Amino acid sequence: MAQHGFSYENEKVKQTRFQIFKDNVQHIEMHNQEGNHTYKLGINKFADLTSEEFLAKYARSSMPSFKVPLSNQSTYEYKDMKDVPPSLDWRDHNAVTVVVDQGSCGCCWAFAAVAAIEGIVAIRSGRLIQLSEQHILDCNYYHEDCNGGRMDHAFEFVWRNGGLSSDIDYPYTGTQGACANYKPSSLSSVITGFSCIPNYNEAALLAAVANQPVSVNIDLKVLHFYQSGILTGECGNNLDHVVTIVGYGVENGVEFWLVKNSWGSEWGENGYVRVQRNAGAKEGMCGIATFGCYPNV
Repeated sequence: MAQHGFSYENEKVKQTRFQIFKDNVQHIEMHNQEGNHTYKLGINKFADLTSEEFLAKYARSSMPSFKVPLSNQSTYEYKDMKDVPPSLDWRDHNAVTVVVDQGSCGCCWAFAAVAAIEGIVAIRSGRLIQLSEQHILDCNYYHEDCNGGRMDHAFEFVWRNGGLSSDIDYPYTGTQGACANYKPSSLSSVITGFSCIPNYNEAALLAAVANQPVSVNIDLKVLHFYQSGILTGECGNNLDHVVTIVGYGVENGVEFWLVKNSWGSEWGENGYVRVQRNAGAKEGMCGIATFGCYPNV
């Protein structure tokens, strides 16, 4: 409670939360003591929530149709790319901004899209600028909000709007507000559209990530207490969260995706999670290869 600034309205509620916390701690310790996992769990700001409560509060993305009917979607452009580096971390190339906490607003879809735009703009221009999720949240044409949305809709808004404001000009508030009409001169990035990865194709996903960060849908539940290591083993495919792949690599023979989340730097590995790559399922570990898109510039 002290670490995360939590308070409860009365003693009864506090005791209920404390019991949930104790149950979760027991689950975390049992997982870590088993010794046969490639990742560890840990106590975090979600530790007073049951699994059902966690999903109800944070499972807010909207899974798009595999056939995205948007006129500005371009053809996947990396299909002929065969040779990629054995590992890559776009943070090492000054193409990833700091991890931000989306708070209680379920707008992971906007954060994931913005991270991908920040990445490709930095790669092409050499300038890394923290862009505005709030701009998308307030002004997107589909009126998607803290109750969920789609990363491809976020890309479409930025394309049709002629760019995206910087976070300094349009800071994040954690709630949807009225759209502020910024003049084009204050817009910090321009994209020409977006492309989506062929479904169920990790090789295609790898080729794209070798060129730029990519936004993907993923199963949320397994991330509840993730602390460190590479997520392997059983994982669901409820694609109820959106994140950004910013690299990939291999550790102790296990291939992984490097994923930027939007729950703050205290969660996971300084705000990141590593998810097994080429796990043997067509949809990828936790559904990560099911649906992904990236912006074009």
